[in-house]
Amino acid sequence: MKEHWETVYQMKGRDEVSWFREHLDTSLKMISNTGVGKDASIIDVGGGNSTLVDDLLDSGFVDISVLDISANAIDGSKKRLGTKAKGVDWIVADITTAELPVEKFDVWHDRAVFHFLTDENDRRKYVELVIRSLKPEGHIILASFSLEGPKKCSGLDVMRYSPETMHSEFGRPFQLVASQSETHNTPFGTTQEFVYCYCRKSFS
Repeated sequence: MKEHWETVYQMKGRDEVSWFREHLDTSLKMISNTGVGKDASIIDVGGGNSTLVDDLLDSGFVDISVLDISANAIDGSKKRLGTKAKGVDWIVADITTAELPVEKFDVWHDRAVFHFLTDENDRRKYVELVIRSLKPEGHIILASFSLEGPKKCSGLDVMRYSPETMHSEFGRPFQLVASQSETHNTPFGTTQEFVYCYCRKSFS
């Protein structure tokens, strides 16, 4: 999997992949709606070459981590941000094997990583990591392909979710607070249907 994504980010520019979006407006709005302060600890999972980190920094957030399996993707963001990159904790890791601090994060954000986890055991590891590393009453904002979305992306099979099936993957420790559908316009003139789910961790 790592080799696949390193190749993708080595061969294609950031605006030459289907998931490219200049600004993740829905994500930014949902993060704002959590009500967390500018000192909140936020992690963007799979955010290697996304501009979410740029917009969070510009909004005044000061404790941001970006995790991605691809070093090439993260290097792209570092170059784009220049000196601002020094204020970000960059983590190159596979989310199914990553080790993160216990109860570190106030907000966990993931746009389009979780739906690549087609193996049930990998999804279990992901959820266990969220439970461990998210603070009590912490927030998770997760976007995936909806039930009307594509069955493949970047040549890989994906899972598709409704708000209810997404929430069921995370289960009792999380309360489903809000959900939103979004039609993503790709750089190639096609559309992809996404669903965003915002859940809150209900206990430690």
